[in-house]
Amino acid sequence: MSLQAKLDAFKADFEAGKPPYNVPPSVIETMHRATAELIASGAARQALKIGDKAPAFTLKDPDGNDVSSTVLLAQGPLVVSFYRGVWCPYCNMELQALQAALPEFQRRGARLVAISPQTAPNSRKSVRQNALAFPILSDPENSVAGAFGLRFALPDYLVELYKALKNDLPNFNGDPSWTLPMPGPLRDRAGRHDPLCRGQSRLYPPPRARRHAAGARSVRRRSLTPRQTNPAMAGAGATPRCWRRPAAASPPRQNRRRCVPWWSPSAQPGRRPTDPSAASPNPAAPP
Repeated sequence: MSLQAKLDAFKADFEAGKPPYNVPPSVIETMHRATAELIASGAARQALKIGDKAPAFTLKDPDGNDVSSTVLLAQGPLVVSFYRGVWCPYCNMELQALQAALPEFQRRGARLVAISPQTAPNSRKSVRQNALAFPILSDPENSVAGAFGLRFALPDYLVELYKALKNDLPNFNGDPSWTLPMPGPLRDRAGRHDPLCRGQSRLYPPPRARRHAAGARSVRRRSLTPRQTNPAMAGAGATPRCWRRPAAASPPRQNRRRCVPWWSPSAQPGRRPTDPSAASPNPAAPP
């Protein structure tokens, strides 16, 4: 069963008032009101977008060790999931799904971390209960979540509901702010993988599964921001792209990424890019 199917099934039981929560309809109505108001507020539009520069962070793991995003990005792509806390059943289901996907992340050379405002003892509890092999980093007062544009404050009526449900966030998180992160996973790829944005890190969407015809060349390309444009091509009407081409001797799943400008001779062997418009990308590749 997929994560979405599990979440939908749990939500249906929860809103029907089934055990073990047995919540009355008034609680569901309050939660729906809070969700609708959060959506209407446009808070999600303040979050970082695909292609935005990801803020660097250094947070402590449950054992008190510093974990730096800069160090992790030097080793390869980084997947970050913002996690509300041990008290949230939906969030725990997401952690379990991420744990199930961890071998695939590792096979692709990516690191995975969760970031949560909860205290270290609660993070250790989350790791035990969900049998996690990746760390949950402590984000006091949702500072990093705020840097990503994901922090929001609970309205007063929702605070009262959380208190009634024994979800005492100041106790779970060790701060009185009554703020939470909007949950979500992000994939951050180190700039060292892109020769046109060396030294930076940018947000990318999760990879999409694609099928290719027999013998077709697999290509991924991504638009770069104007400030990443090669100065030598300024005014030439060329838009730089990142390409990934599989090595001829390796299966597609084992390929290492290599990004080159699409006008580069190595991007399309056998073609001379004397005119940038002549080097048209593979029409089968997604934008």
